[in-house]
Amino acid sequence: MIVRSWDRWRSSYIGRLVSESMRSQGWRYGVAALAMIVVAVSSAGTAWMMEKIVDAMTTPEMRNQVYLIAAAVVGLFSAKAVASYVQALFLARAGNRIVASQQEKLYRQLLRRGVSFFRTTESSDLLMRVTHGAQAARELIDVLVTGFVRDTLTLIGLVVVMIYQQPVLSMLFVLIGPLALLGVRYLLTSVRNIMRAEMASLAEIIRVLQETSGGIKIIKIFALEDRMTERMDSAIGQVETRANDIAKLQSIASPLMELLAGLAIASILVVSTMGIANSEPPTAGQLMSFITALLMAYEPAKRLSRMRVGIETCMVTVTMMFELLDQEEAIQERADAVKLNSGKGSIRFKNVTFGYHSDFPVIRDMNLVFEPGKTTALVGQSGGGKSTIFGLIMRFYDPDTGEIEIDGHDIKDVSFASLRRKISYVGQDTFLFSTTIMENLRCSAPEASDAEVVAAARAAHAHDFICELPEGYETQVGENGAFLSGGQKQRIAIARAILRKSEILLLDEATSALDAESEALVKTSLQTLTKEVTTIVIAHRLSTVLEADTIMVVQEGEVIEQGCLDELLEKKGGFRRLFDQQFKARSSDAVEA
Repeated sequence: MIVRSWDRWRSSYIGRLVSESMRSQGWRYGVAALAMIVVAVSSAGTAWMMEKIVDAMTTPEMRNQVYLIAAAVVGLFSAKAVASYVQALFLARAGNRIVASQQEKLYRQLLRRGVSFFRTTESSDLLMRVTHGAQAARELIDVLVTGFVRDTLTLIGLVVVMIYQQPVLSMLFVLIGPLALLGVRYLLTSVRNIMRAEMASLAEIIRVLQETSGGIKIIKIFALEDRMTERMDSAIGQVETRANDIAKLQSIASPLMELLAGLAIASILVVSTMGIANSEPPTAGQLMSFITALLMAYEPAKRLSRMRVGIETCMVTVTMMFELLDQEEAIQERADAVKLNSGKGSIRFKNVTFGYHSDFPVIRDMNLVFEPGKTTALVGQSGGGKSTIFGLIMRFYDPDTGEIEIDGHDIKDVSFASLRRKISYVGQDTFLFSTTIMENLRCSAPEASDAEVVAAARAAHAHDFICELPEGYETQVGENGAFLSGGQKQRIAIARAILRKSEILLLDEATSALDAESEALVKTSLQTLTKEVTTIVIAHRLSTVLEADTIMVVQEGEVIEQGCLDELLEKKGGFRRLFDQQFKARSSDAVEA
């Protein structure tokens, strides 16, 4: 049953890949196929010409045809050379286009995926599917085209020459040749299993490299060099072992063909000398033409015998690629989605329940309102659901039950672009693209002028340190801002949000990486930024949210308290406990005030 399922998937994927490739690159493959036909005809013609060549050299009556035969030989080899060049060129161009188009489709598919997909899928696995999958698709098409066109036609042409020259002797080749194909059938299951294991090992190599790059500080601090080396050596060793296994299986076809070819030639020599192959002994030219065709048939026959192994080798990775392309996205934009127009930016949760796993809800039957133009702070212990609220507002996830409305529209009914254009976000873990500071700032508002970018940087108190950098705003920041400090990165992220000028601003520990002086400056900027903007702030340091219009205490997926600072302190509930823990002795003074 498993084998049948695999065969169905394989057939459907091969058919789909061939169909897609021929629609986009059919004319290139058509030119390559015509060139392959010329190569096949030229190969068969070369074997047939051997009779004329030998006879012209050994028969006095044919000496006057030497120049004509020589010219024909030059013409055959010239035609084969030109056709081989055209074949290689157009196959390469078509293959390169297939790789590029598959990678483009894979990347666009990744961009359509929701945040939950990237939470549960390792980046090393994605890299494997995007890079190796597209390359395997190209190799598979090349194997199919060259196998079914060039090698098959060449073999057919040479067999025709053999039968024409020596019909009886040719029967030995026809009987012995298929034996090699029978042996290859038993290799296929092993090839599939080995290739799946090799892909896993290659993904582990990528994973170790990523962890080494991203966690080098931890590796150094905890002296994990030996452990990481062992992981890498193990992964590399597994890839090497499986590559050797694949090579061994692929190499079996060659010696098998060598043995059978030797047996065929030896048998033909014996039979031909015994005089039982023909009623009349063959001429030297006929025998040479036959043997030449037989020897030339060896290479295409060998490639055809190994073609199935090559297909299976490619299919494991191609299957991984199509699985990624075909995977359904949980968060999808509706076909009739409407544009979320400019509005006040009010946000309402109606009976919202959500969990990353269905059995463990993070948000429970939540009803709350974020008033437009006001600043609301979410506080509480870690794991209570504050960041999840942000994810739901940005529609990284859909609630299991309930609705989330912005300006009266259920966000499931609006387009992704109009929803995200309405929101700015600054997170605790600042991400910067590996480009210039100017490009990192402008990515939130591509239409912004240089003057507007500089103004946003000034508002975030980032302009001064940017000007001190070697190339100012054109300074490269490195991978994820590696060339900047944590505080510098966070000020750039805040400037990016200021530049966007959205109606809703989400701040998740936006000043956590700043020192006290920078935090005070940025807080002043944020006060300007949050005027008439619906602002939601997540903060563990209560000092950053004391001036919020509303403070909500989130605990175990529920809002247990909400109100302004004075109201919450008077309640002496969960917020008061958090306040006392952070301010200690100062809390009593704050209450009296």
